[in-house]
Amino acid sequence: MAFYIFFFGLVLSVSLSVVIASDHSPLQDFCVADTRSRVLVNGLACKDPKTVEAADFSFFGLHLEGNTSNPIGSSVTPVTVFQLPGLNTLGISLVRIDYAPSGVNPPHTHPRASEIITVLEGSLEVGFVTSSPENRHITKVLQKGDVFVFPIGLVHYQRNVGSGHAVAIVALSSQNPGVVIIASAVFGSKPSIANDILVKAFHVDKGVINYLHSIF
Repeated sequence: MAFYIFFFGLVLSVSLSVVIASDHSPLQDFCVADTRSRVLVNGLACKDPKTVEAADFSFFGLHLEGNTSNPIGSSVTPVTVFQLPGLNTLGISLVRIDYAPSGVNPPHTHPRASEIITVLEGSLEVGFVTSSPENRHITKVLQKGDVFVFPIGLVHYQRNVGSGHAVAIVALSSQNPGVVIIASAVFGSKPSIANDILVKAFHVDKGVINYLHSIF
C-alpha cells in the first residue's frame, strides 16, 4: 500500500510540475504592454486598462515595401509586442518579409516560436534542418498562396528563386519570438568566440575564421 501511495504521489507531483511549467491562460481581457514601466517581469508589464486606447491594438505600415538594398537582399518588418503593445500576453506576432531577386532570409532560429509562412508574391525556396544527429534538410519551393511551417527552435531559411520581387507574411506563436541569425551569432558575437574553438568546429584554418569575424 505504501508503494502505491508513493507511486501516485510521484505521478501527481510530476503532473503538477508540467502544468505549472506551461504558460498560464490570461486572467483578464488584455494586458497592453507598458513599455515605460521599470518593472521586470517575464514579458512586459501591463498598462492601466483605463488608459488603453484603440492605437494600442493597431499597427500601420505592413502594406509598405521593405528596403532590400542590402547584402542579403531581404527586409523584415516585424509586428511584435514592441511595435504593437496589445499583443502582450497573447502569444502571437506577425512579420512581413520582402525579397529582392535571389535575396535570402539567412539561416536562423526563433527560440520562442514556431513559424508559418504564406507567400503573397513570387516564388520562395524554404527549408529547415532537423536536430542532430539526423540533421535532415527539409525543403520545398513555394508559389503564391502556398503555406509552410517551421517548427520551433529549428534552423530555417528562405530564398527568392523567382525572377522578380517576392513578399511573404509570417505568423509566429509568440509575442516576442526572438531571432538568432546563425552566421551573425557565431562570427559576430561580442566578445568573440575564441578562434581555436571555431577552427575545430568548422574544420577550416584560422585565416578563414579571421575573415569571417571581420565581415560580421
